[in-house]
Amino acid sequence: MRIEEYTGDRSEIAWLLRLAEDSERLLAGYLDTGRVWVARDGDEIVGQLLAAPHGENTWEIVNLAIAESHRGRGLGRDLIDRAVTEARAAGARRVEVATATADIGNLRFYQRCGFRMTRIVRDAFGPDTGYPLNLDVDGIPLRDQVWFDRDL
Repeated sequence: MRIEEYTGDRSEIAWLLRLAEDSERLLAGYLDTGRVWVARDGDEIVGQLLAAPHGENTWEIVNLAIAESHRGRGLGRDLIDRAVTEARAAGARRVEVATATADIGNLRFYQRCGFRMTRIVRDAFGPDTGYPLNLDVDGIPLRDQVWFDRDL
């Protein structure tokens, strides 16, 4: 497995981003922004992280997804470590990421990667923000968003 920056056509890896993004409208808005790193197993891309500058001295992890066949192997953490290293080298002092409050697995993952909760955005997921009605994560309604940050 190796982590490397991706400079190809992002539409070719959009399937991976869709694993972590249910809003086609939002995906279209950020697909070609920031920088992307991928995890490769041989020639196959099995994970990706898209990060972009967000305000002054901050980078945001906009999308992180690992193919189901490769989850649980540390690739998500490896991609975060690479993004943090690159953000620090670019002069960032903080990295932020947001996820659904309903996604207990993500809440656990980001905290294990050194992120701390900073705020909650109520009703972040719904038709007004480009998400279909009645989404859930493991039976928990998808409504609110939690933001995390990690000082560098």
